[in-house]
Amino acid sequence: MAHTSPPLPPAPTAAGGTARRPVRRPWLRSAVLVAASAGLIAAALPAPAPLGIGDPLFPHLGNPGYDVLAYDIALTYSGVNTEPLAAVTRVDALATTDLDRLHLDFTHGTVSAVTVDGLPAAHETSGEDLVVTPAAPIDAGETVTVTVRHTSDPRGPAASGGWVRTSDGLAMANQADAAHRVFPSNDHPSDKAAFTFRITAPRELTAVANGLPAGRADHGATTTWTYRTRHPMATELAQVSIGRSTVLHRTGPRSLPIRDVVRTEDRETLEPWLRRTPGHLEWMEGKVGPYPFETYGVLVADATTGFELETQTLSLFERRLFTDPRFPEWYVDAVMVHELAHQWFGDSVSPHRWSDLWLNEGHASWYEALYADEKHGRSLEQRMKAAYAASDGWRANGGPPAEPRPPTPGTKLSLFRPVVYDGSALVLYALRHEIGTDAFDRLQRRWVAGHRDGTASTADFTALAEQVSGRELDAFFTGWLYGEKTPPMPGHPDWRSAPPAAPDR
Repeated sequence: MAHTSPPLPPAPTAAGGTARRPVRRPWLRSAVLVAASAGLIAAALPAPAPLGIGDPLFPHLGNPGYDVLAYDIALTYSGVNTEPLAAVTRVDALATTDLDRLHLDFTHGTVSAVTVDGLPAAHETSGEDLVVTPAAPIDAGETVTVTVRHTSDPRGPAASGGWVRTSDGLAMANQADAAHRVFPSNDHPSDKAAFTFRITAPRELTAVANGLPAGRADHGATTTWTYRTRHPMATELAQVSIGRSTVLHRTGPRSLPIRDVVRTEDRETLEPWLRRTPGHLEWMEGKVGPYPFETYGVLVADATTGFELETQTLSLFERRLFTDPRFPEWYVDAVMVHELAHQWFGDSVSPHRWSDLWLNEGHASWYEALYADEKHGRSLEQRMKAAYAASDGWRANGGPPAEPRPPTPGTKLSLFRPVVYDGSALVLYALRHEIGTDAFDRLQRRWVAGHRDGTASTADFTALAEQVSGRELDAFFTGWLYGEKTPPMPGHPDWRSAPPAAPDR
């Protein structure tokens, strides 16, 4: 978003594999169903409580006991973006422990039916959890398919995230914890999975989603569009766009397919910006190595969100960023690079927990600033000096980069404070001075290559930095990532950070 690692607490671990071979035993469920219905089994269990995997910033997000392998999400859009969509979400998962119940994150929609491996299952709501009780318990090592028929509701406050209503349809903005306002899921970036989207909409509209097209079928007045990802994806990065859109195609480095999605009437207006993406990709690949996914592009939505978003393979931008003359050219160009950089930092390498957010936003801000310096003459050193001056205040307001304070209740986007942007890019600037430019560049390349398609933590990054540099960096990282005060800047002993402003009374 623009303006394997130490586990989460052991009892509530969400993802992770098992040494046992996955097995399916639908015959057992059929036998049990003869003797007892799912409703009777559910009645025998105590009332469910909301679960979570213990993320310090979002304690009820995610669910323990299983690892999602794949989502298949079917959405039917009526053409009116204030009406709920009919939806069917299928979740293929591997149980990592024995389960009497299975929790999915889901809220802001109505569930009409749930099946587990094709058999009816009891379901109820507890907090923002959809609690599913199958006809027979699920054993560790067993693969299971949960199918939920539900609505997906685009109504509600835009600040809550999920669906974004545009002037001509819908798009998604699920960061940080809003994917489960759209579809049932294990809504935490530590549990990445394959995605298939099947979107049915009036035939005059165009539907686009993450990944590549996998089919299109006309049904008279409607069309169903299918898309699949080729790489695992976190739920917060899911994207579906439906509207009166044109999809523009071009080619990037190494013949990478690029597709941009814009309102048809904006095609000519936005083309001068869109044609820059191949150059952005070439520049980023020169810094950190090959682009990690099957395609890339820009989705320009005619909506006011207050942010841009790195949805995987199809970054979301507000139309006004490109059309409002108050945004200077260098700034827009650099913000485009910011979201592109996230495809490596945050999308391909996802945070192990949300307190690792600085690894996403710090790196994206770093490459945004470096691009502005190299391509537009906007001094990186001056930007970092200004960030240093503000850093103590940012830390006082939001916590240190790797230990951010929880978001303000009711305002989840308040997690995205300046300390995780330029405050975290400042850490990387200091690290480059500390270990040298060559070691720093090797670290960046090895980080994205070694953790591609996975999740990683702050501890993983600091360990790799020590390995690459051949230096012990505990004291450096303790101060820069966890200190209340900003440490002295290597190479710039004269830099000073202003004291935090006194709180309002």
